[in-house]
Amino acid sequence: MGRWLGAAIATCFLTGLWSHLLQHPPGWFDLPASPAWGYQLSQGLHVASGFAAVPLLLAKLWVVYPRLFAWPPLRSLGHAAERASVAALVAAVIFELVTGVANAAQWYPWPFSFTAAHYAVAWVAAGALCLHLAARLPLTPRRAGGGPGGAGDPEPDPEPAGVAQGRRRFLATAFGTAGAVTLLSAGQTVRPLAPLAVLAPRRAGVGPQRLPVNKTAAQAGVRAALGDPAYRLRVIGPRSLALTLAELRELPQRTVALPIACVEGWSSTVVWTGVPLRELLALAGAPTGASARVGSLERSGPYRTSMVGPTQAAHPDTLIALAVGGAPLHPDHGYPARLIAPNRPGVLQTKWLTRIEVI
Repeated sequence: MGRWLGAAIATCFLTGLWSHLLQHPPGWFDLPASPAWGYQLSQGLHVASGFAAVPLLLAKLWVVYPRLFAWPPLRSLGHAAERASVAALVAAVIFELVTGVANAAQWYPWPFSFTAAHYAVAWVAAGALCLHLAARLPLTPRRAGGGPGGAGDPEPDPEPAGVAQGRRRFLATAFGTAGAVTLLSAGQTVRPLAPLAVLAPRRAGVGPQRLPVNKTAAQAGVRAALGDPAYRLRVIGPRSLALTLAELRELPQRTVALPIACVEGWSSTVVWTGVPLRELLALAGAPTGASARVGSLERSGPYRTSMVGPTQAAHPDTLIALAVGGAPLHPDHGYPARLIAPNRPGVLQTKWLTRIEVI
């Protein structure tokens, strides 16, 4: 059980690091544009493995609970290190799973930043696990024969049949629950499982234009500005532009099916239509290999602007989208224009665009 729990947590940790890198890319990192479904897969694995880890962690704690209060509490320096690692590991993993599940449901009852705290405590959990494994390593090699005392060691007494049967039932319950939780929540990413996704906080196909919404136009405080006849999309570069919505629609359009995948684990692949970003950058006189910074009508929030690196900016499927599913964007999906790019976290698919700056 510990190995399966470790595999789930390791999957969570590695995919979480990748998600954090994509959401907060350092200056040297150029976000890849392919495969288009890359973030959809990695974040789906992140949330699914986190959900699966919850029943496994509860079962593991149930098994080791008596050992957490063994007496005397400290028997040696190595034992003290092991106990400290267990305390840190248990606390960190519980924190990660509780806050992760709450984030998937978009419920934030705490005053701190979820993203910063979740990322920091993930490293605490990883460090505590490494310390725990190191403390558990045997200090003396086993002798031939497999036991600590060698081939002459007596075989342990066979356990009663009832104990073995109870262990099998316990393991079947723990792993069955983990499988059921995964099956009943993975439909928010795996479309064939969508009818079973009764535990998924978000479902593909549910929402305006059959697409889920994380933040509405009203919540972003932009609803009143969306109908302003003075709206212009400003492209700032060597030859700056200020385009009306009508002028954007007159430019050559491209239609492409792309997934939108959010950190909460839900994703949906839909058909977008809009102007390729690279065409707008070319009109503004951007040099080859340029990046772009896009800005929203939203006045506050950590994701009201985002960077589009050279690879994504030059990709033909990176669009300033004006329509989804053949219809103009709904206000909650970014009307009058939004960014949509392949292999990009949903929080960076900036909505309600008003400015594009050549970098």
